[in-house]
Amino acid sequence: MHVFYNTMIIKKALYDDIELLVPIYDYARKFMADNGNPNQWIDGYPSREIIAKDISNGNCFICKNEEGSIIGAFTFMIGEDPTYGKIYKGQWLNDKPYGVIHRLVSDGTTHGITKNCIKWCLKQIQNIRIDTHADNKIMQSLLDKTGFEYCGIIHTHNRTERLAFQISVQ
Repeated sequence: MHVFYNTMIIKKALYDDIELLVPIYDYARKFMADNGNPNQWIDGYPSREIIAKDISNGNCFICKNEEGSIIGAFTFMIGEDPTYGKIYKGQWLNDKPYGVIHRLVSDGTTHGITKNCIKWCLKQIQNIRIDTHADNKIMQSLLDKTGFEYCGIIHTHNRTERLAFQISVQ
């Protein structure tokens, strides 16, 4: 399924897209480091293998501009995420079924990718959780502007803390 949002197309990534996605993730890592967030995606995270696994699981989505160039990507899945099983210093807005957004990136050429991705995800399920590093002030601001509420702290697979957010429009 192809969905257009303000001249942006969102569709499932194919394995052939990986060569174009890796440089976008490289750019995002550098952008985060240059903007006060050097510790969120360390040691080459997400690796080519993680991106490939997201694609093979059908959870990696790409954003294309009207010329057909990939300008962003994200991982989206509906269902329980073990990372969100325990929340500290707060609580989730609800316990209803939810979708999860991970690894949201932009190539830096187009504004509004985050907003459009969230809009698209909310059309799939109206209850979404997401997390980000405490140093990722840009993402925190974007989440605030798109209606997410801060819920507490979660721990990732490598036990690092992340700020957890949720939006529920049900």
